Parts: sequence; structure tokens; C-alpha cells
Amino acid sequence: FTTVVKIVVDLDWDQQWGLRQVWASENSLLRDWQDYNCSVEFCRSPFLVQEWEVPDKNGKNKETLRLDLVEPSSAKYKNADIVVFNTGHWWTHEKTSKGKDYYQEGSHVYKDLNVIEAYRKALTTWARWVDANINPNKTSVFFRGYSASHFSGGQWNSGGQCDSETDPIRNETYLMAYPSKMRVLESVLKGMKTPVHYLNITRMTDYRKDAHPSVYRKQMTKEERKDPNMYQDCSHWCLPGVPDTWNELLYGQLLIKQKQKQVQLQEQQHHKQEKKQKLP
Repeated sequence: FTTVVKIVVDLDWDQQWGLRQVWASENSLLRDWQDYNCSVEFCRSPFLVQEWEVPDKNGKNKETLRLDLVEPSSAKYKNADIVVFNTGHWWTHEKTSKGKDYYQEGSHVYKDLNVIEAYRKALTTWARWVDANINPNKTSVFFRGYSASHFSGGQWNSGGQCDSETDPIRNETYLMAYPSKMRVLESVLKGMKTPVHYLNITRMTDYRKDAHPSVYRKQMTKEERKDPNMYQDCSHWCLPGVPDTWNELLYGQLLIKQKQKQVQLQEQQHHKQEKKQKLP
């Protein structure tokens, strides 16, 4: 018996496992731990729904996002023992956040669609797929919320910085407002038939403005680090660091589920014994 774990990620969790280099050429990576009878596959899916193309007025193809179709690799993980889903950061990028001629349902491409509504539609498509295709008696489903970023003075491509941060936020009044996308996610999860374990890491990561790679995401000279045009990474995380906590939360939830199954099995055995004792 081998436990099969599928982790469907954007580009957050993969950095913890040293997978960044494989995504350029592959959309999934399978690792087997035979000593533990465990197989883990990482499936890259930034939006959980399908990236698409349609012809524009000039006869060229333009990128769209199909809010009504789950991404094509979904068949890979519907029979897994454990599935961990995640999407969030890619919905904050310029194209997705503006929502101009990008979101699509059927053959209709929206001229203008608010990103929050698009996110709701995409998650609803994902939720319907989970309810229709995943057997909760076999598969445990998790959803990890997205983590906070800490760009100061701009965004990643407009001079945003975090390299001077050396301490976490200690006063809650300086935390960002709770993301509306996470409220959308929580609303969708409440309407699902399939039990989904929500790993809400959004607020706890907001404290760690000091934990991003910033200018140290790769080997650079002092001159390169001082370059004002150099992009800083204030959305991903140093390792060891914050993402280790996400794994601890997941591991804790798995231990709880294991204990619950043990208790349930003991109760079933107890009831069987009681029935046998009552027989003449």
C-alpha cells in the first residue's frame, strides 16, 4: 500500500522542495519515498482553471483564462489519497487584476470583469469539479490560502522593496486588510459537499515582512544589489523559513485525521462486541 499525495500549486509551495528549476519544462514532478510507502506529485496550476487562447482582430492568438473549465491535469489527482490545492498570487498580477479582455466563459470573453468576481467563478468551477470527481471516503482534500507579500514603495516591477526589513511586524495595526479573495474562498468552501480542510496561512504570513529573499534571491555583487532597477522578491520566502510552518500545519491536520479514524474504528469494534454479547 502506497499513500499518494498530490499537491496542486501556483509558485509558492514548490520553492520549499527545490522544484523551481523544473517548472520551466514540466508541469508536474513525481517523487517516490519507498521507505515510507509514499508518493508525492507536484502539479503546477497557477489558477486551477484553464489558460486558453482565442484569435484576436489581427488573426493572432491572445491569452485568456477559461473560468468555466478546470485545468487539464485534474485527472492526475482525482484518485489520490491526499490532495492539497492552492491558488492566489497569480490573481494579483497585472493582467489578471485588471481583467480587460482576459476572462472567458464558453465562447464569451469579458471586456471587463472584476478580478474578485473572476476568482469566485474560477473557484466555483473548481469546487463543482471536486464535488463531482473526488470521493471523500478515499481522498482528503486540503486548500492552502495564499501568503502575504511585502513590497514597499511599489510592486515587484515598479521599484517595490523589502531588503531593509530585519524584524517581523509585532503590532497588528500594521497588518494589511484581510484579502477579499480569501473571503471569497471561504464562502465557496462553505457551499461544497466535499469536506475541505482549509489551511489559512494568510494572516500569519503577513507578520513576516522580514522573511523574503528581496535582493538575495540569487548570487549578486554589491553593485548589482544597489541597482535601483533590480527587481526584489518580496512575495516568495527564504528557506528554512515561513513555508516550513505550512508543512507543519498540514502534518498536524493529517495526524488529527489519523486519530479520528482510529477512534472511529475503535467505536465500530466496540459496537460489534456489544452486539455479539447481546446475542442468545
